[in-house]
Amino acid sequence: MKERAVHTLLTYSIAAVWLINGLLCKVLNLVERHELIVAKVMGDEFSRPLTLLIGLAEIGMALWVLTGIKSRLNAVIQITVVAAMNILEFVLAPDLLLWGQLNAGFAFVFILIVYYNEFHLNKALAQQS
Repeated sequence: MKERAVHTLLTYSIAAVWLINGLLCKVLNLVERHELIVAKVMGDEFSRPLTLLIGLAEIGMALWVLTGIKSRLNAVIQITVVAAMNILEFVLAPDLLLWGQLNAGFAFVFILIVYYNEFHLNKALAQQS
């Protein structure tokens, strides 16, 4: 029972990270730094539309996490996207990151949580069923 509660808590927490970053930071543009990072990586001309599309994709990721559909594929995509985004930001826009190059550490912890939630907890729960 404890594993199920931890899995549920982590699933909602992971979805919340995607939703907050997508909706608040990018779609509603409450954290201007996100659009500045996109502009630095992709160029100024289309930074707002690209930021909006990234935000919508992150909202979609939150919804996908909550559905539990193809959760292993979802976890692999999350891990890949977070790693790729953070490598790009680390190399191309470290001055715009909230915690500078320490952001990579937070991204790594998030990746570990996604991995643990799907490939340890969810696997254990599936075997119990």
